[in-house]
Amino acid sequence: MASVPQIKIPAVYMRGGTSKGVFFRLQDLPEPAQQPGPARDALLLRVIGSPDPYAKQIDGMGAATSSTSKTVILSRSARPDHDVDYLFGQVSIDSAFVDWSGNCGNLSAAVGPFAIAQGLIERARVPQNGICTVRIWQANIGKTIVAHVPIVEGEVQETGDFELDGVTFPAAEVPLEFIDPADEGDGEGGGAMFPTGKLIDDLEVAGVGTLKATLINAGIPTIFVNAADIGYTGIELQDAINGDAKALAMFETIRAHGAVKMGLIKDIAEAAKRQHTPKVAFVAPPKDYTASSGKSVRAGDVDLLVRALSMGKLHHAMMGTAAVAIGTAAAIPGTLVNLAAGGGERQAVRFGHPSGTLRVGAEARKADDGEWVVTKALMSRSARVLMEGWVRVPGDSF
Repeated sequence: MASVPQIKIPAVYMRGGTSKGVFFRLQDLPEPAQQPGPARDALLLRVIGSPDPYAKQIDGMGAATSSTSKTVILSRSARPDHDVDYLFGQVSIDSAFVDWSGNCGNLSAAVGPFAIAQGLIERARVPQNGICTVRIWQANIGKTIVAHVPIVEGEVQETGDFELDGVTFPAAEVPLEFIDPADEGDGEGGGAMFPTGKLIDDLEVAGVGTLKATLINAGIPTIFVNAADIGYTGIELQDAINGDAKALAMFETIRAHGAVKMGLIKDIAEAAKRQHTPKVAFVAPPKDYTASSGKSVRAGDVDLLVRALSMGKLHHAMMGTAAVAIGTAAAIPGTLVNLAAGGGERQAVRFGHPSGTLRVGAEARKADDGEWVVTKALMSRSARVLMEGWVRVPGDSF
């Protein structure tokens, strides 16, 4: 049988927040994959090891979870006042599909460090010691992210004492600002931060009933429901949901109906082709629980509890973009997230997730027309290079 030689593509395998992904410079991709389209998708699928009917991604760089089946493409930005363009691809594990509909907030923490290390930032901009501010254009959603990357002796600092629940080892802190994280009216899904115009909707879900829901476009389109309304307490860990086929089907049905109501899709059947967005999450008031690491989380440690699903499974911690949605919704009195946290105006919340806790802030104000406006959301993550060199794929993969 004729054999096809493998090709080598420069790449870096990075952790960002509680996710991992394969990072590329756009200029390093094979020419057919330097443009959006089937060739690019096919290449990234083969790099990650999808589609895999065994759902293990053994023959690729993925690790068989939504948090690790990710790719990033970076290039110098032609946009004014931005340093790099950041494109994120969420790769399906068991189907031949790359979802480009949203951002990854966790991997956003690795974009600045990658850009600096890979020469996408002018060396004159990088201090010998201090902070290098990298302005990132998030191309999937058309938003600006500002990363504050620590520099030591002219190189990106990766080690440090910043601890992030869901990540085993401490590292250097990378503060992130998500500028104007809410949709402003020119995107998908009706455009507004609250696409239905309401802080709380009655969401009719076939086979489930009518649920109170907050539908928000901030960070990433997200559907929030009350844990108690769907039979949960808010202290669940992954095993309580991910092994329950009936529960997963219920969440996917909620997600599909919410996507229609948000205007993201026209029919629930389209949800299967939009796996990355919207997210669905459930909230509850604080309670004591034991995190997946064995760490005790006390009710007094948090303002509320949140559990979120990504790519059809309960996330082991919290997606960074969903954290932006949580912080934004918490800052606006009357949303389900805000009410679970006790109500009132607030600039930050600390919420409990399966791996521990996370603090996220948001700056919100009422505009002259009475609508809420969020100017930025803030949180800290960390990032680290795990491996760098080349990925190899068969030459006929794309």
